[in-house]
Amino acid sequence: MPALLPHPAPTAGLGLRPGARAARSFRTGLVVRILGVTRRQLQYWAATGLVVPSARTAGGHHRYTFDDLVALRAAKQLIDAGISVQRIRHSIGSLRRMLPAVRRPLSELILVATGDLVLVLQEGTAFEALSGQEWIFEVSRLEREVSERLGSEGGAAIRSRRVREARRGS
Repeated sequence: MPALLPHPAPTAGLGLRPGARAARSFRTGLVVRILGVTRRQLQYWAATGLVVPSARTAGGHHRYTFDDLVALRAAKQLIDAGISVQRIRHSIGSLRRMLPAVRRPLSELILVATGDLVLVLQEGTAFEALSGQEWIFEVSRLEREVSERLGSEGGAAIRSRRVREARRGS
């Protein structure tokens, strides 16, 4: 269990420098106020493994780091968008298996809710968190690939078709 630093006043340190992120711990009451969640929600999320606080005091009180706040905010936004806690937990597990270098998906990745799916935006692509299926691709990249395979004449035909379709749509 990580050692805790003395808890500073609630208003100190909110504009943290990148190197200072780990040095600050937040009490549950302050986390509740910052994120607009209830103590019960935090307890449930910790008990179910959604977002587990990074530390506990000797008396068993939770202490949250800034990275925990980022993860909690991400979880709250996904829940507010209609994603169930169970789906978020399953997504986190899948992401840890697919991306072993990512230890804390909720705070290290960009996650987007669409319908009841969780998409991950990473390195110019988007993929579904549970399956890894790619959801977005760059049309311009496909256009270049087609042009390379068909020659410049094929690429020009594709571009003119896209222009005609865009004019019809407007």
